[in-house]
Amino acid sequence: MLPDSFPCDLISWDSSYHLAKKLAARIRESGYRPDLVIAIGRGGFVPARVVCDFLLHEKLTSIKIEHWGSAAQIKEKAMVMFPLSIDVRGLRLLVVDDVTDTGETLDAAVRYLDSCNPGEIRTAVLQHKDTSAFIPDFFAERVCEWRWIIYPWAAYEDVSGFAGRVLSSVPLSDADVRRALLARFGIAVSDGDLGAILSDMIESGKAERTEAGCRRPDPPSA
Repeated sequence: MLPDSFPCDLISWDSSYHLAKKLAARIRESGYRPDLVIAIGRGGFVPARVVCDFLLHEKLTSIKIEHWGSAAQIKEKAMVMFPLSIDVRGLRLLVVDDVTDTGETLDAAVRYLDSCNPGEIRTAVLQHKDTSAFIPDFFAERVCEWRWIIYPWAAYEDVSGFAGRVLSSVPLSDADVRRALLARFGIAVSDGDLGAILSDMIESGKAERTEAGCRRPDPPSA
């Protein structure tokens, strides 16, 4: 279980694109020529597409594995939710995700794909954390000191999740929420973005607004 406060790193679209470009270069330099690229949904969708672009590779599909929710909320076990819909027997596969954290997502992907009898499986991520028990074949950047990484394609959802972490039964003003996000997670968010996030959280039942501010909804009565 993660602590109540830990560092986060928001990666820009430009930085993400250059990481994917660097990753594709390392794959190309290795001489590995995949027959099929498989993105791990949802985090691997964008990286896999950009990697395919730089490899001039057209064959891309995906599988959905659930392990991490928003805002570093970890689920009990990494599980394949949406498997492959094609036959990959004998094919050289390249599996792409955004990051290795515990490594359980890629481990689950490889174990599942291995049961499909491909010719070869190699794995690639934008950023590989030293905390990961699984070491991918390719990565663009190594992360030595652990931090939660927020990618631009998941930023709104992640910040919403972190806002949910700072809310409690005691109402907080928007300014209090913003200060708590910065103090506990190093996340700086504008007034406009935070207002939109809190409005969406209220609409979805994840927060409620009182005269004193926003608070976490009471749990449903038994």
